[in-house]
Amino acid sequence: MSGASEPNERLRAILLFSLAFVLFTFLDAAAKWLARDYATPQIVWARYAGHFLLAILWFLPRHGGAVWRSANVRLQVLRSLFLFAATASNFFALRYLQLAETSAIAFSVPLLVAALSVPLLGEHVGLRRWGAIVVGFIGVLIIARPGAGAMHWAVSFSFAMAGFAALYQITTRKLAGQDPPQTTLIYSALVGTVLATPLLPFVWSPVVGWLPWALMALMGVCGCVGHYLLIVAHRHAPAPILAPFVYPQILYMTLSGWLIFGNVPDRWVLVGAAVVIASGLFLWYRELVLGKRYRGTGVPPVR
Repeated sequence: MSGASEPNERLRAILLFSLAFVLFTFLDAAAKWLARDYATPQIVWARYAGHFLLAILWFLPRHGGAVWRSANVRLQVLRSLFLFAATASNFFALRYLQLAETSAIAFSVPLLVAALSVPLLGEHVGLRRWGAIVVGFIGVLIIARPGAGAMHWAVSFSFAMAGFAALYQITTRKLAGQDPPQTTLIYSALVGTVLATPLLPFVWSPVVGWLPWALMALMGVCGCVGHYLLIVAHRHAPAPILAPFVYPQILYMTLSGWLIFGNVPDRWVLVGAAVVIASGLFLWYRELVLGKRYRGTGVPPVR
């Protein structure tokens, strides 16, 4: 990108990136709505089966059998396992927690990635960034408030989601450049569908009416298209340009929670979210100052 077209390319990337997180908000809202009547494994299956079906219809006619060819199948499967675990944990948490709460805790993922990059990737994290990581986790504690009598046990699923999402993002970085995006997308959907399908006989409830079917289909579409938009956005702009546009999702989630479920987050959730977001933005800023390549400071798409 060069010349006058570069600002337009970056604006396009920002819009696509932001739209992806709007779709992920729809996905989470649909999962929370379905949790009223259906077991979490059934909802997880619907999310991945819909994604897999759409990916097959989308990519097979264009790429044929080449879509299955991976330079590192083991890493693809491992990455997909982490994504599946993160999705399942997130959906379990959404059954009991507000959208704003799960979203705020998800913003701790960049902090976990930075911390885990030391033992897993051999990267160096300086004192200032360690300080941001510690402050960010204090923000998470403000949201959860353990020991204050306000912490719901389902918060543990949000913490698990953040951990699995961080591992997912680290394996994604290891896989970068080895496989085309359509291969990565279709493996993610395939592994999730294969893992969730054997659970269906034990948890399946008949789906009655058009709305549940529509919401299940919506999850698959939002998951598949949202992930694809992220990939396209990163083709049009450097990742550090896009990273700060993850954080407006707290607004989408809060608004959706209020309009759909009548949930209003308390002040501690908002204060904690502000602390976590500020820490994540500082990590992003330090990456720019140090002139290093992007280290995954945005919240990964774990839905």
